[in-house]
Amino acid sequence: MMKAMLPLCLLLAMLHLSAHSLTQTDHHTDQPEATDPQELYSLDADPLESCHRIIPSNTDFAFRFYRQATTQEPDKNIFFSPVSISAALALVALGSRGSSQAQLLEGLAFNLTSIQKEEIHHGFGQLLRLLSRPGSQVQLSMGSTLFMDKRLKPMKTFLRDIKKLYRGKAVSSSFQNSTQAKKEINDYVKNKTRGNINQILEDLDPNTLMVIVNYIYFKAYWENPFNIKGTHKDFFHVNVKTSVEVEMMTRDGFYKAYSDRKLSCKVVQIPYKGDVTAFFILPNKGKLKQLEHALTKNTVSKWERSLQRWMELHIPKLSISGTYDLKRILMNLGVTEVFSNRADLSGITGNPDVKVSKATHKALLKIHENGTEAAAVSSIDFLPHSAPPIVKFNHPFLLLIVDHYTQSILFMGKIVNPTEK
Repeated sequence: MMKAMLPLCLLLAMLHLSAHSLTQTDHHTDQPEATDPQELYSLDADPLESCHRIIPSNTDFAFRFYRQATTQEPDKNIFFSPVSISAALALVALGSRGSSQAQLLEGLAFNLTSIQKEEIHHGFGQLLRLLSRPGSQVQLSMGSTLFMDKRLKPMKTFLRDIKKLYRGKAVSSSFQNSTQAKKEINDYVKNKTRGNINQILEDLDPNTLMVIVNYIYFKAYWENPFNIKGTHKDFFHVNVKTSVEVEMMTRDGFYKAYSDRKLSCKVVQIPYKGDVTAFFILPNKGKLKQLEHALTKNTVSKWERSLQRWMELHIPKLSISGTYDLKRILMNLGVTEVFSNRADLSGITGNPDVKVSKATHKALLKIHENGTEAAAVSSIDFLPHSAPPIVKFNHPFLLLIVDHYTQSILFMGKIVNPTEK
């Protein structure tokens, strides 16, 4: 029997760049910025320390993005990868100049008076390296590819920097044949996400000159799997009027749990094999909005100091996805210039006449028992004799998947209806 995948999370942040007056780009020379990008790699700091310089901003951005997404679709499931969106946009900032660049980095929650842009890019370089660290029991691969029209000639310094810092590469395509270019990009995405996302592009404007695809693929196994025999039908209360039938997984065991009286919620940590944990956050009835507004970077570190408790846990099996118009959300966060005719992306091609026309993000999550019955029974907690308290995730809850080593929020979501396709 095949081993179950758990959870499987994928994402694409996609940015189309289009010219607002395509000038001749063949004759430019590579003009280095005032700061030579070589300096980006000469910071001999501890990789973890330089990665931790950017984490507080990444966490702030995750919660800002979440609040925007939930404002736009208040009663819908939400699922996205903040670390992947941040990395894709920071890569665009690497190729931006002037106020376009400052706006992007500030939109990513960086305070440019207290951190230099070189430190930001170096921090992302170290973060991406640490996230795909060898020997981790979690499968996590992440990267960016720029599909560029043959008429665009990227600058050598930019190609070198995206490779060194963002694990990125550029591929030459012919966007005038938009059907072929669309197929090439969709096939690439399908391959990188192990066939889970077959299509990111529905259509491609023939005026498009560049598409940036950022993907993240995540697969992990619970440290203590749920026994498939315990999974049973139960009700999930979407709201006061609506309940849906779900497959509810259940398990008795020791879990780190926290009762947050201030935020009126319970938090249960479920560890994966490896250094990654899922935080399941169950607000008290009627307290979801309050919880959403109060999330800060200090909240998560408070939850991480949870204590081990013995409980009977009920969590619905689910498969949800989220697709977001990044352009709309970013413009609400004050990032407007890169989408306008004032955009300066001259760090990519030396040609200032290019702007971002479209940005899309897609992520997918599957959560289930993780494994065959044999695997599920192989892990045994030594349990007390008394009946455990029951914690049931049977109404809308939040979910965070956090990499402990780097303190990064890999994925964030809200489950309003586990059965919604």
